[in-house]
Amino acid sequence: MNNIIYLMLRRLRAPLITLIVVYALSVLGLVLIPGVDDQGQPWRMSFFHAFYFVSFMGSTIGFGEVPYAFTDAQRLWTLICIYATVITWLYAIGSLLALIQDPAFGRLMRRRAFAGEVSRITEPFYLVCGYGVTGSRVVKRLANREIRSVVVDIDQETVDGLEIDGLRVRVPRLCADASLPDVLHDAGLRHPCCIGVLALTNQDPANLAVAIASKLLVPARMVISRSERDVTTANLESFGTDLVVDPFRAYAQYLVLTTHSPYMHLVYDWLLNPRHRHMATVHKRREGRWIICGFGRFGRALFSEFRDDGVELTIVDEDPSQVREDVLSVRGVGTEAGTLREAAIETAVGIVAGTDNDADNLSILMTARELNPRLITVVRQNLSANAPVFESARADFIMEPGRIISNRIMAQMKTPLLPIFIEHMQAEYDDVWAHVLLNRMSRVVGDRELDSWSVCICEEQSPALLMLREPKRLTLRTLAKDPRNRERQLPCIVLMHRRGEAIDMLPGELLELQAGDEILFCGLGEAQREMEWTLKNFNVLQYVLTGEEHSHTILSRLLGHGRQV
Repeated sequence: MNNIIYLMLRRLRAPLITLIVVYALSVLGLVLIPGVDDQGQPWRMSFFHAFYFVSFMGSTIGFGEVPYAFTDAQRLWTLICIYATVITWLYAIGSLLALIQDPAFGRLMRRRAFAGEVSRITEPFYLVCGYGVTGSRVVKRLANREIRSVVVDIDQETVDGLEIDGLRVRVPRLCADASLPDVLHDAGLRHPCCIGVLALTNQDPANLAVAIASKLLVPARMVISRSERDVTTANLESFGTDLVVDPFRAYAQYLVLTTHSPYMHLVYDWLLNPRHRHMATVHKRREGRWIICGFGRFGRALFSEFRDDGVELTIVDEDPSQVREDVLSVRGVGTEAGTLREAAIETAVGIVAGTDNDADNLSILMTARELNPRLITVVRQNLSANAPVFESARADFIMEPGRIISNRIMAQMKTPLLPIFIEHMQAEYDDVWAHVLLNRMSRVVGDRELDSWSVCICEEQSPALLMLREPKRLTLRTLAKDPRNRERQLPCIVLMHRRGEAIDMLPGELLELQAGDEILFCGLGEAQREMEWTLKNFNVLQYVLTGEEHSHTILSRLLGHGRQV
């Protein structure tokens, strides 16, 4: 607000001074010029009458000569004042209109309005820095869950795009540099309802600045950041960033599962990707050599993960400096049949078109498929606008960084237990175990979207459970009962149970629960809503436990007493 006042005073200083001087001279002239009253006696106008007359004269309202008719000298002075004040007012109004149209003043006013709107938020919200492909996906998915967010982006056109996105909830937005601490302050970083900060810009230095400022100003606030360089990732992790998502390394880890654990790969896909693939699309385990076209950031991440898993590789890149001596390498782009034949495309089991050019990637895909129709094809999509073309290309896997990051972020925000479950699954179980789990998931949700959520036996998330005075056997099966009909089970399964440091994967439904336990579920979204009803409504919990409907309202007690009489 101080900046707005300062800018107004600085821009309107000359018009205001001119207006004050003209009014002062006009009033002084009317006071000094002698007039006559209605009796013909000499009379001089007081300062009050002079200011009153100049006020309506200067605005051209024209109430007449007051309190007595003017002399010729007074009328001559009035004539001069009329032109002077009108010209001065035109000058002042023109300057004010120019100030209003000034982009800097508009930015200050929008920022003031934005800060005021954010300060009035009374619901939990996420502060999203960057509304590109990733940010827009995250905000839309939050809005679909009726979770509020605040957006800051440095590009005005991107911010304006929020107007036409048709979100279900109102999203305050500001065009500014999110890496500046004062911008983060106005965006609600220290607001008591802010539950997390998402640094999702396409610039690693900006994301790093947002994460550092957030952890320094509000250390307890959850911070999630994207990163596209190993140095930035290490830096973010060094000061306790809650989640760092490197889209290239994340997708490399996701893709490497296809080579040795296709069913585990599909479980991973179902849990993180709302548009998961059907079970019939699972790829059978195929041992063999892969070709990576493009040895940039994505190619190096794939190379590292594949080599750690013992997969034989061939590198295709047009930059001689990227050609490695410790692996079979071919110089070229991969769009030509000759280059792919040199890379022995006929004997490969899979190919990755991973350059930073979408046209080249599509060309590599089409050429490779003609030479070897049995290839597993992976293509990198750099621009979201090319989505229709990539969908028509029918590649087995499409690597889109924005979607990868948004899926990982949403999984972390929905429940921090989900990444822990995936980590334990990959470290301790095999593909047969994943196949059994996948069949159970399929029986529960079919082709519908699989959701995941966590429950903590604590006062905040499950107050009804802690209100039980009499000891009762509270089991996982109890939580999964339908609160409308306790004879039915909700469409969900238990993935993991955590008690302290002990983790139990796919626990039995008769496991008894204790205060502090954390449970990870997956199933249909409607099951989560019904389960929350049981966790937070004591009467519903009593029905689920005993089969008897209880109500503790005065009216219900009176009605119940009347029935007994």
